[in-house]
Amino acid sequence: MRILIASDAWPPQVNGVVRTLKSILPELEATGHAVTTLTPDMFANVPCPFYPEIRLAFGVARPAAALIERAQPDAIHIVTEGPLGFAVRRWCVDHGVGFTTAYHTRFPEYLAARCAIPSRVTYGVLRYFHAPARGIMVATESMRAALAAKGFRNLRPWSRGVDPAKFNPDYRQEDIGFPRPIFLSVGRVALEKNLPAFLDLDLPGSKLVVGEGPQLERLKRKYPEVHFLGRIENGALARLYASADVFVFPSRTDTFGLVLLEALASGLAVAAFPVPGPLDVIGDSGVGVLSEDLGSAALAALDVRRDACRAYALKFTWAHCARQFVELLSVGR
Repeated sequence: MRILIASDAWPPQVNGVVRTLKSILPELEATGHAVTTLTPDMFANVPCPFYPEIRLAFGVARPAAALIERAQPDAIHIVTEGPLGFAVRRWCVDHGVGFTTAYHTRFPEYLAARCAIPSRVTYGVLRYFHAPARGIMVATESMRAALAAKGFRNLRPWSRGVDPAKFNPDYRQEDIGFPRPIFLSVGRVALEKNLPAFLDLDLPGSKLVVGEGPQLERLKRKYPEVHFLGRIENGALARLYASADVFVFPSRTDTFGLVLLEALASGLAVAAFPVPGPLDVIGDSGVGVLSEDLGSAALAALDVRRDACRAYALKFTWAHCARQFVELLSVGR
């Protein structure tokens, strides 16, 4: 098919949405699909006020319409509910063209925490945005059920994957300069990630945090004993995953958590709260410990077999994710 994907999330952003797109695009092209992307770097843009890493494009309506008409796509997929997403949605509605969307980010919860905007207001806007879509792709069953309870319709499961060559237990190094056991957390250092739930724990060994974000400097000052490593990518990140002893995931708001799969593929057991995301990815698989007592979960996860974590993660492939994406596109045609 000729596929057009519109996304307000795009590099240099580092998040699950961008990683998902960058991972499935090669898979789509390898199986013969022609993909056109509509992204903020193609337009004048400004930083989002409450999330400056996100660039908000402006003046997009006419250029976006022209690009769609040139591409003549067989299927249109809208990734995000930003300026580009709204522009493509409007074109599709005005022209009677079917399309699919995805629900990647729990903006109502994020905005309620950061800006005191009531979540019911944001959910109302999101219901309006997604209502004309012939299919709304969601990463987990828990997220599907939560959105259905809030009045969203045409929800369809779309899982995620991991690169098992990039994230591999073979990269483990016993001595990486920190006392063991090493408890690792990877992700954006922001309010919605609930990092203090991890940083406040009384754990032996070392706590390591990888990532950047608006709370980084404040948390560095508050937790001088924690090792904040900033942004680490590619081989260095893969080695760190493989060399840690437990992956601690304190977030209560992620829709999936790709870092969970990256950790598992590296042979690293997970400790997390029993909330959507971890419940769906880990569940009762035995490759992690889910508990409201995150400290006890982190200690118990030390006993999880690393080879079991790796074997479980291999069930999640980007090739399967891309095939599922193409199947779901068909509902929008």
